[in-house]
Amino acid sequence: MTGQITVAPIPPDKPAIISAVDGSIVTYAELEASSIALANYLNLLGVGVGDSIAIMMENQPELLEIAWGAQRSGIYYTALNTHLLVDEVAYIIKDCGAKVVFASPSKVELIDAALEGKNNVLRRVVLGEEQDGWSAFRDYSTRDLTAATPTPVEGNDMLYSSGTTGRPKGIKWPLSNDPFGGALPRLTQLMAFLYGFDESTIYLSPAPLYHAAPLRFCMSTHRLGGTVVIMDHFDPERYLEYVEKYKISHSQVVPTMFVRILKLDPETKSKYLLTSLRSIIHAAAPCPIQIKREMMDWWGPIIHEYYAGTEGNGYVACSPTDWLAHPGSVGRALLGEIHILNDEGVDAPIGSEGVIYFANGGQFEYHNDPAKTESAHNDRGWSTLGDVGHLDSDGFLYLTDRSSYMIISGGVNIYPQEAENILITHPLVADAAVIGVPNEEFGEEVKAVVELLDPSIASPQLASELIDYCRSLIAPIKCPRSIDFRLELPRAPTGKLYKRLLRDEYWRDRDSKII
Repeated sequence: MTGQITVAPIPPDKPAIISAVDGSIVTYAELEASSIALANYLNLLGVGVGDSIAIMMENQPELLEIAWGAQRSGIYYTALNTHLLVDEVAYIIKDCGAKVVFASPSKVELIDAALEGKNNVLRRVVLGEEQDGWSAFRDYSTRDLTAATPTPVEGNDMLYSSGTTGRPKGIKWPLSNDPFGGALPRLTQLMAFLYGFDESTIYLSPAPLYHAAPLRFCMSTHRLGGTVVIMDHFDPERYLEYVEKYKISHSQVVPTMFVRILKLDPETKSKYLLTSLRSIIHAAAPCPIQIKREMMDWWGPIIHEYYAGTEGNGYVACSPTDWLAHPGSVGRALLGEIHILNDEGVDAPIGSEGVIYFANGGQFEYHNDPAKTESAHNDRGWSTLGDVGHLDSDGFLYLTDRSSYMIISGGVNIYPQEAENILITHPLVADAAVIGVPNEEFGEEVKAVVELLDPSIASPQLASELIDYCRSLIAPIKCPRSIDFRLELPRAPTGKLYKRLLRDEYWRDRDSKII
């Protein structure tokens, strides 16, 4: 990156957030006032620099208002997946140390149950009317709270992704202690230089804001003075409708959204004017080559790709031109230096597969899990997300597998250990393995391979019962969509499960073990 990014003063009446569903607008002046009031409110409650809050709500403007209030106060903010169940919510709120919890009305009962008997939270705040034990969001956001002024330093998100040990892990970056609103963050600069984000940007966000990329792309759009349009959930035709209606210039998607858009009937696809689009960015899962070609043929060479993680340890980018010259690649490193290491931890030759490591990238830790933090780094301090790939002679990276067995379904990261831990507790199950198998729409879907204590009782009905059992204890998205029964799972004498052998059975006709 070269050059200096300057952001002109933003007109106070300019739309900062538009709700795509009803067209309601939050102006920059309103976003500023609300986030300052929230920052001061948190300060009055004793929530200070380095402390944490939690947010659990559907896609709506208030989520971004809350995030900005914390961001300008040196506070960590954790957005919770709205599909989590009681025990999962209880664990994350406790683990992140949230002193205040913000929620939509639909999540109040869930959070009350999660906090019952172990409440270290100072205050619960709900959108809408005050409820028993809950303060109303607008009671503070519309009050004059200028008397208290928190230290104006940059906060940070601390988002959770499931861990291989079965418990979600918070990804925590050290606070910079930079003054709020000073130098533009690295991601914001990348968005400006790579994708042309600026004050004219109208950015459509179709994905849940509890995910890292949607949340960070929205906030970076605000830092540059653009307008964010929020969908409450992704719908392929509504997406095209909103592109035309709001004259969308930029959007960040996952490949499964491309698949669903392409499956619309030709008449539907042709009736919307999409000429306002300037840059479409996709990530979270590799995109099938044919799907991306079809999107390029339709929308033109405006589709960018990147490879990165919530951890922020590296950033690999692929422009449309680069991808057309290197189809299937996720690009070259812009942040961090890529190393492909073989099983001995030595740099693999060009074209050879190995685990992808980043040297000299961003620093991170897994909150309250030093062992997991250590396992993500080697003895040279390089860090990995657990993916397998290779470099070509031009330095372009290609992803081929995941050493951690993480499943990416529709852009959502799913670690199989959680479902395995549930299934093995069922009284009829002797052993269980959960893997990702090919799915043309979502890239991968979750499948369980189960060994029963009594193999003779295997049946489709029992498979359904086991799926329902799993869904009763953890979020449905983490649970298998199908179950195969085996007489015996492939384990070593030591008890180690040869999961790769199982995966290879389902992926044997694929060139890559990642769709």
